[in-house]
Formats: sequence, structure tokens, C-alpha cells
Amino acid sequence: MLAMTVAACGSAPPDYSSVWSTPATTTTTAAPTTPEKPLPIVEFLYGHQVVGEQVPLDKLTDIRVTLVPPPGWAKPATSNFSPGTEVIAKKDTDSMATVIVLKLSGNFDVGEALQHANVDAEASKNFTKLNASTADFDGFPSSMIEGSYDTAGKRLHTYRRVVIPATPAPAFQRYLVLFSVTTAADQTVAEAGDVEAIIRSFSVALK
Repeated sequence: MLAMTVAACGSAPPDYSSVWSTPATTTTTAAPTTPEKPLPIVEFLYGHQVVGEQVPLDKLTDIRVTLVPPPGWAKPATSNFSPGTEVIAKKDTDSMATVIVLKLSGNFDVGEALQHANVDAEASKNFTKLNASTADFDGFPSSMIEGSYDTAGKRLHTYRRVVIPATPAPAFQRYLVLFSVTTAADQTVAEAGDVEAIIRSFSVALK
């Protein structure tokens, strides 16, 4: 999720040279083709000339995104996330939840974009998918994935949801909402109540 935020908020689009196809030299034997690596959703949007401006939850004017910390969770004094990221964490644990909202400028196919929603998660080291859904969330197009992965010598469990809300015409405006909850895999059972409470508290609505 952090990687997506950095890409979305940078001053220039990501370097796509690694996924651009290069014309093959003409030979008598056809060269084998390699499928292009799927792009994470923010990079997909950049590739369609869509720009994302990060907006803090308390600065949203036409949608409302809610995240309620359960007892024992709080906003950390400092974080490594981009400014405007909503972060809550449980002290002395690996448990954390984040929400990132990007105000989008540009046109794109929502269904096609959501096909890229889980690319980052599925690219995580030794990722094991436990659950997924493409059902709408709070009436908006959405994609969710849940699973576990390895990082920095730890096994983590993650729940991630991407939502693309839009305000009605004539003031039509699309947003990209990125929500995640992560815990240590060996604490999944112990933290289940808190995680479920956070997931239930998360909502996206028009103001």
C-alpha cells in the first residue's frame, strides 16, 4: 500500500520502460513472447493519464470515509506513510490499519482498473490468498483480497480493499480509496475481534 501511495503522489508518473514492449528484430524464426507483468492499480491509472491527488479524510468535501479505532488502537505520533494517510495501530504489535484516498483526474474504465486492484498483494513474497471478492462495497465498485505473506522475516496477515466511489453529475468526481488491515499471522486469532471491528467500521459514503 505504501508503494502505491508513493507512486500516486510523486511529481512524475512511474517509469514504465520495464513493461513497454520492444519491437523484435526480423528473423526467420518467431521470437517467444513473454506476458507483460500486471500493473498495480495506481500504475495502471497513470498509464491511462489519470492523476491522483491524496486527500486527508478530514479534508474530503463530497465523500465521507470512516475508520474507527477499537480500544487499544490509536494514531501513531509519527509514521512513514505519505502525508494525509489515515493510520491506526496497536502499540507494541505489528497490527496496523491504513486508509488512503486519492482524488482522481482523468477518464478510465472502472471494471478494468479493478482487475489490477490486487496485483500488489498477490506480488508479495509467498502470498497465500485466503479470500477475495469483487462485490460492490457501500454501493460503489470495489475489490477485496485477504491473505498472508512474508516480509522482513515475519509472516503477516492482510485484508485489503479498493473502492472507487464517484459523486453524481453534474459535479462528477471519482476517488480511489485504499484500505488495509495487517497483523502478525501468529496473532490473527488473538487480534480477530479488533480486526473485525475495524473492517466493520470502515465505510465510504457520499456527503
